[in-house]
Amino acid sequence: MTNAHALNRPRADDRAAFLAAAGWDEARAEPLAGDASTRSYERLWKDGMRALLMNAPPRAEAAACPPDADPEARATLGYNALARLAGPNLNAFLDVARLLKGAGFSAPHVIAADANAGFALIEDLGDDLFARAIPAGANEQDLYAAATDALVALRRARLAPPRSDAYAMLDYDAVAMAAEADLLTDWYVPFRAGSATDAGATADYKEAWTEVLGRLSPPSTVVLRDFHAENLIWLPERDGVARVGVIDFQDALYGHPAYDLVSLLEDARRDVAPDLAEAMVARYCSSAADIDGFDEAAFREERAILAAQRNAKILGIFARLVKRDGKPRYADLLPRVEAHFRNDIAAPALAPVRAVIERLAPDLAGAGGGA
Repeated sequence: MTNAHALNRPRADDRAAFLAAAGWDEARAEPLAGDASTRSYERLWKDGMRALLMNAPPRAEAAACPPDADPEARATLGYNALARLAGPNLNAFLDVARLLKGAGFSAPHVIAADANAGFALIEDLGDDLFARAIPAGANEQDLYAAATDALVALRRARLAPPRSDAYAMLDYDAVAMAAEADLLTDWYVPFRAGSATDAGATADYKEAWTEVLGRLSPPSTVVLRDFHAENLIWLPERDGVARVGVIDFQDALYGHPAYDLVSLLEDARRDVAPDLAEAMVARYCSSAADIDGFDEAAFREERAILAAQRNAKILGIFARLVKRDGKPRYADLLPRVEAHFRNDIAAPALAPVRAVIERLAPDLAGAGGGA
């Protein structure tokens, strides 16, 4: 079984040529459920072996951010460049996978790849996503502890950002973070209100984020950006950090250590109990205490800022998926993210943002606990 018939003829021909060159042209194929991206995946079986075919059409998205582009040039190029997303550059996935595997993490092994054609044959880490393994009986505390430990290990590894002619990992800078936060006023607020956001309030919102993001420390670690239960695979037969399989990291940047912990604990797709989340933050802080420069109070403040920034982005993305892309299922996820954001902006460091949200979207500024 294959989904090649669903591709246009040139793409189907390219797929066939890639698999033939890799020695997998006789493989049986089964399409896997898609996500919000332009990539698609198939599971392949051949001679008792199993692998995944990643199909990343090279012209399906706007170009990635050139390393030397200034903010004005990035704005001209569009959102991918502003937010420093990988876009159609498959080399991002390939290079980050090799970087992580070289450091002992369970990223998929790359069996074969043609970045120009947009195909990669990669190791199949299985189906035990955290989001499936926990309902099936895996111990939630153990899995989240392993993921938290992996983030401390990633910080401790001090990995150098990969840089080559084909791909350069860039900083998760204030321009990228502000562009993401702007999705709330660009998409979420109009979606909820049914009308465009007031220009003056939008300007105040941008100014508030400029002030808040200015409190962040400089980037200091590789950030995978989508480190959550739908992208983590439980591999209990492996040791140490390798027990946590990681996928969907092509948009990785060099950024702030607290960001991936936010992704893990303020999941848009599943509830993480507040006591479990706090236990994992405390676990991270205890484990990282001996790392040079670690300051728990500063880390917790950064976590609050990054939580609000990430959830502002997700609110905008989900609203855009519903309104522009015709994917109504994402509306069902909005209440959870709204609750996260409401709680996030109750933190003292988010006071400037909260003040504007009280005008823009009063329901989002309801009472909540601190971060």
